[in-house]
Amino acid sequence: MVAEQLAVLVMAYGGPGNIDEVEPYLMDVRGGRPTRPQLVEEIRARYARIGGRSPILELTRAQAAGIGRALGDRFRVYVGMRHWHPYIQDVVDEIARAGHTRVVGVAMAPHYSNMSVGAYEKKLLQAADGRLDVALIRNWWQQPQFLDAVANRVLQTLQRFPSPSKVQVVFTAHSLPERILASADPYPDELKASATEVASRARLSTWRLAYQSAGATPEPWLGPDVAAVLSELAKAGHEAVLLVPIGFVCDHVEILYDIDVEYQALARRLRIQLERTASLNDDPGLVAAVADAVRSAAAARAWG
Repeated sequence: MVAEQLAVLVMAYGGPGNIDEVEPYLMDVRGGRPTRPQLVEEIRARYARIGGRSPILELTRAQAAGIGRALGDRFRVYVGMRHWHPYIQDVVDEIARAGHTRVVGVAMAPHYSNMSVGAYEKKLLQAADGRLDVALIRNWWQQPQFLDAVANRVLQTLQRFPSPSKVQVVFTAHSLPERILASADPYPDELKASATEVASRARLSTWRLAYQSAGATPEPWLGPDVAAVLSELAKAGHEAVLLVPIGFVCDHVEILYDIDVEYQALARRLRIQLERTASLNDDPGLVAAVADAVRSAAAARAWG
């Protein structure tokens, strides 16, 4: 008897495919609420600076293709987006139509927060609606292949500096509202643990963790903010900083604009050399890490 092929749904945030899609994309992110015209124009300008579109879909598809090759014929890998096409709901419908009865869901976010990965889980479970048996991967930052891949990027990028030993290393991740702390959300602890592991592998004597890309809302967000840390380091006399966006696994607006445009402009004003590690994208280490997490999730459910 031939074993059933397991579906794998690789999920990412989504992003506009062109400038015209920015406003409806933002409306989706905001749960159908319209966005202030000034903010729409600001976000359009950001995407214009990085090529007029988000590369997240093509990069996630490249990651999924690598994961599929690593997993082999026993699995069939699909891609769904949380806030843009192809939507998770539509891809789950496709999975069900293809005759699958089981799906492993994995968000392309290594660290768990109920506000981030939890939202992917909710979308997947709602879409499955009893048609599919769902196994969810909550996090995968502890996979050694992921940690090794990030550490390798750190070591490679340090060589861009005249004096690598004097470089201040700052790990970064997407900020979230501070209210997550009231529910003992594991996100900050998981970030610190993964940064600690990478720092050990790269033999870093000192390092910092900071948050970036906070939302445009008045409530407090997790800090310290990357811009504040850069200013603090410059004031203390440091002239070289390496950003390691450990919370992000592919190029998108938070990398290509927030770091490569905004933080670089700040670094020039502060007269410091600022570099960042290249995004993992479909790096073999990332692919192997996620593939192993999928295998483990399937094995835990005794799915062959």
